[in-house]
Amino acid sequence: MTVMQAAAQKAARRLLRDFNEVEQLQVSIKGPGDFVSQADLRAEQILREELDRARPGYAFLMEESGSSGTDNWTWRWVVDPLDGTTNFLHGIPHWAISIGLQRRLPNGKIELAAGLVYNPASGEMFHAEKGSGAFLNERRIRVSARREMSESLFATGIPFAKVPASRRLPFAKVMGNLMPRVAGIRRFGAAALDLAWVAAGRYEGFWEFGLKPWDCAAGILIVREAGGQATNPAGEDIDDLPDDIFIVAGNGNIYGKLREIVAESLTDA
Repeated sequence: MTVMQAAAQKAARRLLRDFNEVEQLQVSIKGPGDFVSQADLRAEQILREELDRARPGYAFLMEESGSSGTDNWTWRWVVDPLDGTTNFLHGIPHWAISIGLQRRLPNGKIELAAGLVYNPASGEMFHAEKGSGAFLNERRIRVSARREMSESLFATGIPFAKVPASRRLPFAKVMGNLMPRVAGIRRFGAAALDLAWVAAGRYEGFWEFGLKPWDCAAGILIVREAGGQATNPAGEDIDDLPDDIFIVAGNGNIYGKLREIVAESLTDA
């Protein structure tokens, strides 16, 4: 965890400098798009260099540069240098660095061993190691204790322009079935932070379709170590991080109800 924190903090310093420039770029004709793409790449390079220096031989799966290292890896970093790029692009201080660590066991099973989600703009660093609990900075965190759907707040990711039409109907079905039963649904634009906020008890649950491994590798473990659950809609573990991830997460009381609604809605769609 010390290695992960040091790498994230180094990358964060550069990202914060870049973020402070975005406001000036909003008023230009060209806009900040190209600038933010370069900020993303620079942050990923810093993270790769720092993690590789501290743990040479570990494989990587990174948002921008893809997969590298031996196919038969024992340890693999799963990294998103800038989750919430659209927020960053628009000067909204809700984005994060996400670092997950997978381990391949002798029997071939893959498990999540550690995770870190860091929002430099707020100074909040969520982190967990398997079997050691979850923390926000240095404070232990737990999922909320709410039991009733009517009192619960949920997060999700609303489909946007790049999301295929085949995903919109399932999403609409889940929303239509869930909205009348809950206190509220939020879309803040950073899946890694959504999962971290479930772990911290700010949300009771989260679901999203079509995530990538780097979006949720860290968050899955942090939720679990905070006492919650995070699986696919069928209730299966997703530690192997397939390329196209459907995820349902929540506290121990709400997770089952949310997963049931999501699964039924997918069947209907």
